[in-house]
Amino acid sequence: MAGVGTDVVVIGAGPAGSVAAALLSQRGYQVLVLERQHFPRFSIGESLLAYSTELLMEAGMLEAVLSAGFKFKNGATFVCDDQYSEFNFADKLTAGCSFTFQVLRSEFDHLLATEAERHGATVRYGVEITAVDVGGELPTVTARSEAGTVELHRPRFVLDASGFGRTLARLLDLEKPSAFPVRAARFCHVKDAIVAGAFDRQKIRIGINPTHRDVWSWLIPFPNGVSSLGIVASRDHLARYSGTDEERFWAMVGDEPKLRTLLAAAHTVRPVGEIIGYAANVKALHGPGFALLGNAAEFLDPVFSSGVTIALHSAKLAASVLDRQFRGETVNWEQQFAEPLMFGIETFRTFVTGWYDGSLQDVIFHPDKVPSIHRMICSALAGYAWDPANPYTGPQSARRLRALAAACRDSAPGRAAPATGPS
Repeated sequence: MAGVGTDVVVIGAGPAGSVAAALLSQRGYQVLVLERQHFPRFSIGESLLAYSTELLMEAGMLEAVLSAGFKFKNGATFVCDDQYSEFNFADKLTAGCSFTFQVLRSEFDHLLATEAERHGATVRYGVEITAVDVGGELPTVTARSEAGTVELHRPRFVLDASGFGRTLARLLDLEKPSAFPVRAARFCHVKDAIVAGAFDRQKIRIGINPTHRDVWSWLIPFPNGVSSLGIVASRDHLARYSGTDEERFWAMVGDEPKLRTLLAAAHTVRPVGEIIGYAANVKALHGPGFALLGNAAEFLDPVFSSGVTIALHSAKLAASVLDRQFRGETVNWEQQFAEPLMFGIETFRTFVTGWYDGSLQDVIFHPDKVPSIHRMICSALAGYAWDPANPYTGPQSARRLRALAAACRDSAPGRAAPATGPS
């Protein structure tokens, strides 16, 4: 029987799994990471948030990330026809990092996994988890190597960081439909050929189709003139287009005039891919002998690049609770892991919902921004979604954002002045 003496089995070597493994290894625990794929491998989600930088620093990985030469990111821009709004992460309410990175996930994820090994974790690739039993005194994890060898691991705890693979959600019947409507993302990498000065390459660009405001694009610059380019829309909207994958993709790009002009000389360097129905949820974030991290638990939407940040924060929370549990303390996974994690997820849920119903766009593009409120919104967009001092975080964020959006609409040109603070 393999795995004897292992304290924690981590399923998946993405950002959540690698950071959790590093944090636990630093505390002296024996951690085994089992990853189905071989790295480097392609993954979507290339734009990070500033809070991610702080989490990488806490995990002892920031120096390696800085040395890797990833593109610096200091904020985001939003564009819809002639409307433009800019957020600089330095201009936020919450203290903390004001920069982050635009990354090729193939390189970034491989780097973090290597860093987890440097901190003492064992990482094995090409291993598929086929069964998990949490009904005994210790969890039992059944895995199969590429050679067909079946392994049994009996760790003290299992952390599922399998991302969209959602291993434990599938094997333990934890999946629950997302409340978000089904949307699709089409994406590729392009040699963007953007004229110097026409685009701030230290920011992600979020563009909005001026006719269909729920259709939006991302443009994420990397070094050497390459960018990640994606379009998000409903399946009904995607069905309007015909031709090859690339023809349909570029037709959608062409429907956003500012983006079409910006990328007039661009060409693809990585084929167009597609993810449909990516939003996901679970019945529980933890159970006897296990917890779910990052996208293995819940994924909302790519619009605010929250995926990696939620993944890293969930890893930090889980490692802290698990350390206390292993040291014999009485812990409450619901109060110390699930509820704190959901505080930030609810923040991002508010912003995603507000984005698609138009209320957040009303706030973002309001011509007379109140500086203090702008800094509060910027904090959330920078990933500091767990700051209780920010009125636009946590369970109350939805009500407050709706009130702010209503005030912005009421104070459109020719109407009354905007509200000066959150309700």
